Amino acid sequence: MTGLSGSSVVVTGAGSGIGRAAALRFAEEGARVVVADLNVDGAKAVVAEIEAAGGTAVAVTGDLSDPAMVEQVVSTAVDTFGGLDVLVNNAGIMDRMTATADVTDEEWERLIRVNLTAPFQLTRAVLPHMLAKGKGAIVYTASEAGLRGSASGTAYTVSKHGIVGLTRSTAIMYRNSGIRVNAIAPGGTMTNISASMGGMPEGYGPQTLGPYMPNVGRIAEADEQAAAIVFLASDAASNINGVVLPVDNGWSAV
Repeated sequence: MTGLSGSSVVVTGAGSGIGRAAALRFAEEGARVVVADLNVDGAKAVVAEIEAAGGTAVAVTGDLSDPAMVEQVVSTAVDTFGGLDVLVNNAGIMDRMTATADVTDEEWERLIRVNLTAPFQLTRAVLPHMLAKGKGAIVYTASEAGLRGSASGTAYTVSKHGIVGLTRSTAIMYRNSGIRVNAIAPGGTMTNISASMGGMPEGYGPQTLGPYMPNVGRIAEADEQAAAIVFLASDAASNINGVVLPVDNGWSAV
C-alpha cells in the first residue's frame, strides 16, 4: 500500500474482529493507530500487539453512542499524532433478526444510535481536520444487509442502508476537497458481533429469513475484510470514491 506510513488513523471497534485486523494492518503499513473500542481489555490488547511488533498505537475506550466519546477519539488522534488522516467507522452491533412488527423502540434506537448516528457524528467531527489538510480518507463497514433486505432483521438492515447513504452523500459533497469516502459491505465473516444480539425472539432469526437468503457461501476471515479497508484508505485507491465494495465471496452477485 502507499501513503499510509506516518499517517494518523482511527479505527473504531478495533478491540476485536474486523476492527482489530484493520488496526494491525494499518500499523504494519507504518500508520499510527487510535484503537477505539467499548471493551477496555480488547483495546489494550490490540495496542500491546501493535507495540510489540514495533508499531505505534493508543487506546481510547468508551461507548461511541456517547458524543463525549466521539470527541475524545478525535481529540486523541489530533493531540497525540498531530492530525487525522484516516477514519475507519467499523464499530457496530447486530439486532436479533427481528421482523418489523416486532422491533421494540429500545432495539430500534440502540441499533440506529450505535450503527448510524455514532459513525455520522465521528465523520462530522473529523471532517474539519481533514479539510484543513486538504485530504483524508473515510471507510465505513457497511454490510450485505445494506445492499438487500434479506440479510438481517429490520433495525440492522435499516442502519446499514443508512451507512450506504452516508457513504455516498459524503463522498459527493467532499470529493473536490481531497477527501475520499468509501465502504465495504462484508458478507458472512468470522467475528464476535453476534454476541451483541442477545436472546433471539421466538419464531425469528433463520426461521424467518432463511427462505429469503441465497447461499451465503464461504465465511470470510476478519483479515480479508481488513485488507479491503486498508486498500480503500490507501493511495492505491486514489481515484475510488463513493464506492460500496462487497467483500462477500459473490453473495451480492447471487
